[in-house]
Amino acid sequence: MVETIFPGIRERRVTTPRLTANVLERRADAAADASRTVVFVHGNVSSSLFWQPTMLDLPGDIRAIAVDLRGFGDSETLPVDASRGVRDFSDDVASVIDELGLGSVHLVGWSMGGGVAMQLLLDRPHLVRSLTLQSTVSPYGFGGTAVDGSLLTPDAAGTGGGGANPDFVARLAAGDRSDEPGSPRAVYRASYVAPGFVSEHEDVWVESMLSTTTGLDNYPGDASASESWPAFAPGSRGVLNTMSPTVFDTSAIVDVDPKPPILWIHGAQDAIVGDASFFDLNQLGKVGIIPGWPGDEVAPPQQMLAQTRAVLDRYAAAGGAVTELELEDCGHSPHLEKPAEFRTALLDLLDA
Repeated sequence: MVETIFPGIRERRVTTPRLTANVLERRADAAADASRTVVFVHGNVSSSLFWQPTMLDLPGDIRAIAVDLRGFGDSETLPVDASRGVRDFSDDVASVIDELGLGSVHLVGWSMGGGVAMQLLLDRPHLVRSLTLQSTVSPYGFGGTAVDGSLLTPDAAGTGGGGANPDFVARLAAGDRSDEPGSPRAVYRASYVAPGFVSEHEDVWVESMLSTTTGLDNYPGDASASESWPAFAPGSRGVLNTMSPTVFDTSAIVDVDPKPPILWIHGAQDAIVGDASFFDLNQLGKVGIIPGWPGDEVAPPQQMLAQTRAVLDRYAAAGGAVTELELEDCGHSPHLEKPAEFRTALLDLLDA
């Protein structure tokens, strides 16, 4: 049995009007400065377990908290209403912040969690003292948009729950801990980190991935038919549909007032979020993995980094402070792969 909770970390259940959430905290944080509370939000097919090394590495005057989203980790499994975008998740995180009486926090979101953090900033701006976006989903969602964020097809064909690999979903549901091709461990090694990165805690990261609740109401969600290639469009239920561009658009953070400082940190070898992501169905079509791709004029790969940079440039032009840090020899998980650089950048933001 893998021990998943690191020494110095404790977990607790926090019951809010929305859900019972599992929360990780440092044991020594009781006397921490309330104005330096950091709340960490994990990404898709993961949990708060991934944040433990980062939490333990922070100075003692910082209170560090990580929240499991619904259907992940040890939080309550509840249906995800994708018609609300990621708001089921962001409202849940806000409810935990409220229940714990944290007030304004430094919010850190990873991958899908970056989208959750941006949505929380839009809906509850007074709760966000600063915003760190690590390897974040684009402000225009995942897949199905041109570089300016406009939809490629009215129904966002090729995005949402229909894009998940059925074998991977089945392996999650079966608790596959092997290193066979397509297993969660193999996906972690190939996609979550850059090639060659080795972690002594890999078994914990696999357990974190396996905590994902599978099904139509959770991961990956449902799908609908489309007349456009590749013949499916988003559904209205489940995790992947929350990031479809028909329901997800956080580009309005440009207009938030006041504007908290933003740190955008990402790896140059990120296999999941990039301008040619192999998790983007249009990119898979372009390289011939999915047949029938209609071409760049109809179905170009999403330029995720260019989109995020454009929105953050507008945020800066409107008076917000933005720092971008791209790390070489780093994949989707800078906090694991480049912990010193991540820690320095985060502390610089907290002290700004």
